[in-house]
Formats: sequence, structure tokens, C-alpha cells
Amino acid sequence: PLEGLETEGQSPGPYVIQPQQKRHQGSDKGYSGDDVDPEEVLAVLQESITLPLEIPSGEEVEDIIWSSRIRLATVVPGKEGHPDTITVTNSRYQGRVSFLGPSYSLHISNVTWEDSGSYEAQVNLRTSQISTTQRYNLRVYRRLSEPQITVNFEISGEGPCNMSLTCSVEKAGLDVTYSWISREDGADTAREGSVFSTSWRPRDNALSYTCRAGNPVSNVSSRLIPAGPFCADPGYPLEKTSTSFCLLAKGLLLLLLLVILAVGLWYIRVQTRCKTPRMKTLRRNRMKLRKKGKPDPSWA
Repeated sequence: PLEGLETEGQSPGPYVIQPQQKRHQGSDKGYSGDDVDPEEVLAVLQESITLPLEIPSGEEVEDIIWSSRIRLATVVPGKEGHPDTITVTNSRYQGRVSFLGPSYSLHISNVTWEDSGSYEAQVNLRTSQISTTQRYNLRVYRRLSEPQITVNFEISGEGPCNMSLTCSVEKAGLDVTYSWISREDGADTAREGSVFSTSWRPRDNALSYTCRAGNPVSNVSSRLIPAGPFCADPGYPLEKTSTSFCLLAKGLLLLLLLVILAVGLWYIRVQTRCKTPRMKTLRRNRMKLRKKGKPDPSWA
């Protein structure tokens, strides 16, 4: 059994020191942390994420090997003021990774969908001549946009208005949950699922509904959806009054157009009647002048 690797009061890291060393074939170094479940890490698409690495207190690090399916990078800490030696071996991470001191945690910027998956940090310790392994499972999600609501409704005679509300998010991705929140008498009631069906009568209490969508990195809500405007009942007094007012307004507008048309026709007829006697008089004068052989006054 190993002794002296943990001191009283020291908080253990995510790695585990096994009571019995596991010997890697062909090496005298011990390995620990092989049986530890990976740490779940959530990342947001096109943002940054850090995989935290912990180094045992009092240990001198020989090197750290970061891998994700294949070797990602190797970090060799500098000695006595010399800079660290960092070699990124996976071209997909070139220019997007850095190693935050003093433990050389892996920092990934501009996270992509391809970055999701398993990661491993193998820390080779010079002091105790063992290697600790810390594992991670990186899951990448997109921040959700505002939910879109589709409303389907049906009014059957004097019966209730049946409504079906469907909530969706564009490019939602995985692990998205939906719920509907209805507010009545100042109290909220939640129902799970993206589709919510209900019935409503105009004389019932006015209800409003909100869809909430969430994934592990974001939560968003839709605008408030009132039931009333989608379930207009022709027999309901308020709706009946509104309908009558619209019909009256249309009737008055049509009457006004007819009056304008009648006035216009009357004006045209009056103008025509005024011009006709004058034209007849001019014609008679021309005829008389022609008979007398005098020039036409219109040439003057």
C-alpha cells in the first residue's frame, strides 16, 4: 500500500490513488485513476470551456499528456524560470487551446460540435514516480433561441373552443425539455411536453399560456399566449357588439361612396346642360353670317 500521498485535512482531487499500484508493462511508474468515472463537463457552442486539472500538493510534474481519442498536446513544465514547452499534436485544436496555470488545465476556445467526447489528462509525477489519470466527458450544446408557438383551434357550435398549442425551438439539438405554464388567479400551473391541449369558453376565466424550453446550458420562454383572441364566440356579447360595429362601419362607408358618386354624376350633367344652349346659339350665328357673306366672328 502507498503511504504519505494524502495528508490529514487535504481535500482529494478528482483522481484516486489506488491502495495497490497498477504497474504499466515495461515501466516502473505506478498508475492511478484508471477506475474513476469521467467528469461531466458542459460547453456552449462557439464559446469557451476549461477542463480543470488538479495536481497533488507537493508533487513535481514531469509532463502532462492531454488526449481526446488521439493525443492532443503535451506540456512539459519549465524549470528554474524557463518557459514551459507546449506541443499541440492535433491540428484540429491548433490556435484554439491554451493551458492555464498553475495546474495546466485545458482551455478550449470557439468550441465546435466535433469537440464533444471523451478527454484524458495523464499527469506524470517526478517526485512519487507515479502517473495519475483524470478523465472528462465533454458535451456541447447550443444556446436556445426564443420558442415559436403554433396555435390550432376548433369551435364546434355552442360547445367549447378546443385549442392545441405546439412549442418548438429552431435548431434545438439534443436534451431539450419543454413545459407549458398557465396562469390563473395569480397561481402558475406547469405541464410537461411540447404540445399542450385545452378547451376554453369565452365566459370562462381568461387564461394565458407560456412555453418554456431548456437544455443543460440555457432556459428560454415564449411570449404570453392568451386564449381569448383565438376562441372568438359569435354568441358572446363582447364579440357580438364588435361584429355589429364592424358591419355598421362598412354600411356607412358604402353609403358615403354612393353619395359621392351621385353628386359627381349630377355635377357632370349640370355642366353638360349649361354648355348645350351656348353651342346652339353659336351655330345659329355662324349660319346667319354665312348667308350674309360676312366673315365668321370666330376668326376675329
